[in-house]
Amino acid sequence: MITAPLIRNAKPFAPLESSDDTVISTLRFGPQTGTVLPMMRLVLLMSLLGACGAIPIAFADAPSEVQVGETLPEATMQGLNGPPRKLSEFHGKPLVINVWASWCGPCRSEMASLERLAWMEAAASFVVIGISTDDYPENAKGALKASNATITHFIDSNLQLENMLGAWQLPLTVLVDADGRVLKKIYGARAWDAPQALQLITDTFATNAHP
Repeated sequence: MITAPLIRNAKPFAPLESSDDTVISTLRFGPQTGTVLPMMRLVLLMSLLGACGAIPIAFADAPSEVQVGETLPEATMQGLNGPPRKLSEFHGKPLVINVWASWCGPCRSEMASLERLAWMEAAASFVVIGISTDDYPENAKGALKASNATITHFIDSNLQLENMLGAWQLPLTVLVDADGRVLKKIYGARAWDAPQALQLITDTFATNAHP
């Protein structure tokens, strides 16, 4: 599996092809544009900034990451192409949450496959939604318009969902059961309508389904 971590706000580039054998991803934070920042350096940087009191208040007050096996707390999500919704409103059906940003090339490269996934017959048993981490709603809305998005998308506020879901790398896809429990986190772009990806989703939900 190949990963290609890049930094937010890097120079625009053409959408990247991805498959189940190639995962392309983008780091969410970085000290400067165009630098590659491995995760260990990222954690160290954040720790040092926190010790110095240099991390923004919005980041410091954000909820901690919900780990696999834990239940997502309640949160209100602001709609990009629909009304605001609470996470609890999606209880009752397994949920596929795709976390993305308009500046993230790998995120945009997988959007079409997520749309196709949502319209597949096999997807009738679960719900697919998107959450943008863009700072400006107009940028996220522009990306949705360009991709002719039909699935429901929301936008994060004050890093709440970004930190809760653990979106330190984009794109991130989180599989959540019908009760709001996190089952799996998948970093990197994939062809979500491919047989292997669909099998991964259905197997994860079936294995963790209530008797």
